[in-house]
Amino acid sequence: MNTSADLYFIDGCGRCSLGGTLQCKVNTWRNALLYMREILRLCGLHETCKWGVPCYMHHEKNILLLTAFKEYAALNFFNGASLSDKKNLLHKAGEHSQSGRMYKFKNISEIKKHEKAIVNLVKEAMMLEEAGKITTAKSATIKLPDELVKVFKEMTALENAFYALTPGRQRAYLIYFTAAKQSATRMARIEKCTPQILKGIGFHDANKRAGNKT
Repeated sequence: MNTSADLYFIDGCGRCSLGGTLQCKVNTWRNALLYMREILRLCGLHETCKWGVPCYMHHEKNILLLTAFKEYAALNFFNGASLSDKKNLLHKAGEHSQSGRMYKFKNISEIKKHEKAIVNLVKEAMMLEEAGKITTAKSATIKLPDELVKVFKEMTALENAFYALTPGRQRAYLIYFTAAKQSATRMARIEKCTPQILKGIGFHDANKRAGNKT
């Protein structure tokens, strides 16, 4: 994985085999990325590299990432949900994103069109970090699937173990369970995860362990 912000704009993040080739996503948006990079520097952010991509910090706190995707490039604000975003430029990175918000762009013209608003968002993010006024987005409530309610009635130990997990770990399991469209699939997922829930292991924790074994 790449550990240099400068190298990112040449060879990409280094997390796949396309790094340093013409097919690397950075090549598609390089001019726009470099233009955005200069804006961020002029805002006074400290540039470093984390997770293979440029990360911009203020007072040693992560403010945003500058990244290239297949369909667009983006600023990814770690606490974008706390920003006023009067121009409605920011979007959730995914359906279940909480605090993170993205500003997507494809060329310099798009950036110039919203440049003042972008700078205002960056400055606001910096000021909120200085003031310690970052608001954590509240997680949307996910209803327990009927299959899980049924299992809880039959297996009190599982119910107790589930609610002993942190809210974030509970949410991760519920997202996994409810993503299945068929009842049989939801039940199969619940049965598969039951042993790790009983052990107090989070859904993502279990996946990381499994990945380390391969």
